[in-house]
This record gives sequence, C-alpha cells and structure tokens, in this order.
Amino acid sequence: MNTLLDKRKFYIDGTWVDPVRANDLEVIDPSTEEPVAVISLGDQADTDAAVAAAKRAFPAWSRTSPADRLAHVEKILEVYKSRAKDMAWAISHEMGAPQDMSLEDQTGAGIYHIKNFINAFKDFQFVRPLGDHAPTSMTAWEPVGVVGLITPWNWPMNQVTLKVIPALLVGDTAVLKPSEIAPLSSMVFAEIIHEAGLPKGVFNLVNGDGTGVGTQLSTHPDVEMISFTGSTRAGIAITKAAADSLKKVCLELGGKGANIVFADADDKAVARGATHCFYNSGQSCNAPTRMLVERSVYDRAVETAAKVANDTAVAAAHQPGAHIGPVVSRGQWEKIQDMIQTGIDEGARLVAGGPGLPEGVNRGYFVRPTVFADVSNDMAIAQQEIFGPVLSIIPFDSEEEAIRIANDTPYGLTNYVQTQDGAKRNRVARQLRSGMVEMNGISRGAGSAFGGVKASGRAREGGVMGLEEFMDSKAISGWDRDA
Repeated sequence: MNTLLDKRKFYIDGTWVDPVRANDLEVIDPSTEEPVAVISLGDQADTDAAVAAAKRAFPAWSRTSPADRLAHVEKILEVYKSRAKDMAWAISHEMGAPQDMSLEDQTGAGIYHIKNFINAFKDFQFVRPLGDHAPTSMTAWEPVGVVGLITPWNWPMNQVTLKVIPALLVGDTAVLKPSEIAPLSSMVFAEIIHEAGLPKGVFNLVNGDGTGVGTQLSTHPDVEMISFTGSTRAGIAITKAAADSLKKVCLELGGKGANIVFADADDKAVARGATHCFYNSGQSCNAPTRMLVERSVYDRAVETAAKVANDTAVAAAHQPGAHIGPVVSRGQWEKIQDMIQTGIDEGARLVAGGPGLPEGVNRGYFVRPTVFADVSNDMAIAQQEIFGPVLSIIPFDSEEEAIRIANDTPYGLTNYVQTQDGAKRNRVARQLRSGMVEMNGISRGAGSAFGGVKASGRAREGGVMGLEEFMDSKAISGWDRDA
C-alpha cells in the first residue's frame, strides 16, 4: 500500500481518544513484510482511563434487563455482518489468513459465536433452584464486574467474540487488549460496537503489548477478572501478576493435540488430519500436530500425509483460493524454522517440506508444509507447540500405547480419534486427558465449551459454560418462590 492506515487512537468511554503518550508501532503485512498500519501502544494512564470508564458504566449496565442486553448484542451481530468484508481485509493484512478463508472462516467465526451466545442466553436462568430437597435454596448467577480481555493474533475474531459477547450479555463491562501484532480487526470490532450504540464505557479498547497494557490490566485493582488466550508462558505470567489482587483468571492456552488413527479408520482420516494440521498455516492451538498411527497402516499413512503436504499450496493472503498463507511474523517464522531443523537434528525422518521458503517465494513469512515420520514422543517436535504447518507422525502397536503417548504431553486441549469401532471410540475418548475430544471428523456441536486441562489452561469458552465463566455464583437460602 502507498498509504499506511493510521490507527493511533483508543476506544474509551464510547469515543475514539488519543493516547496519553504516543508510542507508535507498525503493523506488518506478513505476505509482503511491509507495514500496513501504524498503531499506538497504551501506557498506564490509558489503561487507567479505560478501566475507570468501565467501572463507571458497570452499575447501570449490570442492572439493565437481560432482554435489553440481548437486544444490544443482536444489533452488534447485525452490524458485524454488514462489516464482514472490512473485517476480512483487516485479518488478511494483519495476520495472513488467505482472502477466502479470512472472510468465510476467520470473520465467519465471529458470526458463529455471536449467534450461539444469543441462543444460549435466551434460555439462561440467572436464578435457579438448588433442588427439591431444599425448596428455598437458590443459586444466583451475577456479573463479575470490570473484566480485562487479552486476545491473540491467530484467530482474532474467534477469540474476541468468545470473550466480549458473553461478558456484555451477562452484565460485565470490558476492556479489550488485542494482540499488538494483529490489532486491526479489533479496531474494526470497536467501530462495530460504536455503530451498534452500546452505552458509553461498557466496551473499551486499548492497544498495547503484554508487558505493558497486559500487565497493567492483570494487576489493576479495579479489574475483577482477566480472560486470556495465548501462550502457556504468558498465561503463567498473567496468573502471577493477578495473584496479589485475587482476580478471577481464566486461561485458554496452547496445545499439542494427538490424532489417534487406528487401523480401521475411514479412508479419509489421514488426509483429513494432515489438512487440519496445516489449516491456518498451523497457527491453531487445537491443531492435531501429533498423528499417532497404528503400525499396520503406518507406512500408508506417512505416504498420504506427505502427499497432502506436497499438494498444499502456499501463497499470499491477498489472493483468493484454497491455499495457506504466511505465518504471522518474522519472529514466528524463525521459531518454526528452528523447530524444523531441530526435528532433522533429532533424527526424525523428513518426508515433506523442510526448512526455508517455498519454491519461487523470496519474501513474506511463508513456511513449507512439513511432515516428519518416525518421531518418538520425547523429541522436541513432539513435545513443544510449534504453531506452524508441521506434522509429527508416531507409530503405535496397541490401544493402551496410543493413549499413553497421547497423554504424555504437558498440554491437554484437543485430542482426536479415528476408528469405526464405536465402543473403542468411547473408551479412548474417556481416557484422553484433554478438555475436548473430536472423533471421525465430527466437530464439536454448537454451544460446546472450548477449553483444556493441564498446560492448556482450564477456561471454558462458548455456550452456557462460556456465559457462566464471566459470572460469579451466589448461594441464597430463604428465597420466596412465590414472590
């Protein structure tokens, strides 16, 4: 572009405001390595102003009727749909999602989650009886207060809507800090909020980095809750920073999903799993990056996965088509290159892809879809979250061994099972230590909670549990059920 977008303002108390002190940062288009926008990073005064606005707005917003809050969110959905192309443009240019995928999947994820929250909220009971054994005992669900929302760059609107929308619906007020690497989509979202007519101070946005605004929100005495999605390392730092103020902290962190392919899996299981691994250029915390294959079908699976990698086109995010784009940044590209070289050095068998840029590419943060075979689960490529299009294939000989390998990881977000044996599917799913298990290519149903265990955090986002996450429960006895 010849002209950079100027996004050096924050959305605080219902208006766009200049930062207290300008600390500018260029947003880099990962397809071209050229700046596409300039934003400002906030400091303590900006964070304080946003939190103060949210605190002022909380009493009135929390007392609005559920029907009124629902109407506001329905208006947000209407405006969001009208701005879908703008949102997709921002996501493609800030983090490299290809044009079609950015509109249909990245932007579409926001529509999907807003709709699901609307449906879940319509039937939500804020006051519920404990049970027939205690007729005057009730459980009441009430908003937490001011919530700090810290979101990542890999699925911007997926994560923003999973946090902002339930917070608004249940009566919280919010301060959003999006990733400074990919902030443009969140600024479009703030424009959507403004056009939808949300009351002043209910939603606020301050750009910043983790050590700045992220830490300021995590330690702020007037912020009652932090909801964070990102790396396990950052999640640990946020938990420690929030401890002194005894905040509620909800973390959705990394993953190293195992995809267990039994010998009786359907004939598309391996290709489906490899494609899923490379989707979004491998930048998904729930990507099935470890493929565990029963030994009797192992060689054929390796061959299939290598073919999928070789057939996966890599091109600029600005082009239409079913290709993958670049990874988000030079730093991420270099990390992935280091991990690919580590896999080679560890003795894994490289069967597709490898280090360096794809053929014919001389700029942009593009990664060759890469497949390693004969991986042992103690290798770094099997234990560490690479966050790129890199698949590790591991053989196993028995159901028990597959479960042991799958669970032998610090993470516990999503695991996958491929078998035509229903009893085996059910048995294995219950033994896998993860917050989610998807089997035979069947995605989670609308309203299912997204979240993990262990180093993947223990947040539960989406549906009824996603609403409850932004609330506190209160036990009330002596309730007059006839009043």
